[in-house]
Amino acid sequence: MLYCAHLWITGTDVENTETEAVPERERRGIQSIEVGGEILKVLADEARPMALRDLVKAAGMPSGKIHPYLVSFGKIGLVAQDPATGHYLLGPMAIQLGLASLQTQNPIREATPFAEALSEETSHAVAIAVWGNLGPVIVRLIDASYPIHTNIRTGTVMSLANTATGRLFSAFLPRKFTETLLLDDRIRLGPDIAHPLEASVVEAMIEEARERRMARSINHPTPGIVAFSAPVFDYSKNIALTLTIMGPTGTLDTDWDGPVARALRDCVEAISRRLGYRAA
Repeated sequence: MLYCAHLWITGTDVENTETEAVPERERRGIQSIEVGGEILKVLADEARPMALRDLVKAAGMPSGKIHPYLVSFGKIGLVAQDPATGHYLLGPMAIQLGLASLQTQNPIREATPFAEALSEETSHAVAIAVWGNLGPVIVRLIDASYPIHTNIRTGTVMSLANTATGRLFSAFLPRKFTETLLLDDRIRLGPDIAHPLEASVVEAMIEEARERRMARSINHPTPGIVAFSAPVFDYSKNIALTLTIMGPTGTLDTDWDGPVARALRDCVEAISRRLGYRAA
C-alpha cells in the first residue's frame, strides 16, 4: 500500500528509476511555488468559494502569508474573488489548465504504473480491463512473481456474469449497456465457463459489488483461483476501467478487508484521483 501511495504523491513512473540517483540539491524546487500549490489545492478540494478565514484555517498559514499569493494568482487568473462576498475560488486559468489536462489524459497509461506497483507489492498478478464492444476486455496484464495457471491474456473478453471483473462493470455501468450482454453471456462464452452461475445469484453478486465497490471470485470460473476486482472512476464519476488482482486459493487472502483487498482499494482510489474523480 505504501508503494501505491508513493506513486500518487510523487507522480513517479515506476519505469523511471534514474531520478532515484539524482542528488537532492539538483531536485530542489522553488519553495514559494510549492506553498502556492498548497493554497490552490485547498481551493480545489473545497466545493464552494472560501472566506479568507476558512482558507487560512484549512491551509494552516497566516493570512499575511496567504494574501500576497491570492493577489498574484488573481492577476493571472488562477484564483478569482466573488465580488459580492469576497470569497475566493479557482479562476478561469485554473479551469483551462484542468480541461487541458483532462483532454490529454489516458486512463490506461495513468493506471499502468499503479498496477505494476500493486503486483510488485503483493507478488500477485494484476489485470487492467476496459469496456469494449463485447464487454470487459483485458488491455494490460502484469504477471505474478510465481507461476499461475489461468486462461486470461491481453485481449481476453471477460464474462459479465461469471467473473469479478465483469460483475463490477455490470454494477457501475448503466443497465442499457450490460442487459443484453448479460442475457447472452452463457451462449456467447460457451465452454469457457464450465458451470455458469444462476441469474439470481449473479444479480445478488452484482448488487454486492455495487455496495462494496469491489467484486470477488473464489474458485470460479477458474478452480483454485481467487480474484478481487475494483473500479477506477474518472472526473465525470463514470467507471473508466477496473483493476483485478488474482492468485491461487490459499495464497491470496480472500477477506474483503484483508491486506490484498485493502491494497487494491488504495490503488484504485489513487488512480481515480489522478483521473480527476472526487467523491460526493
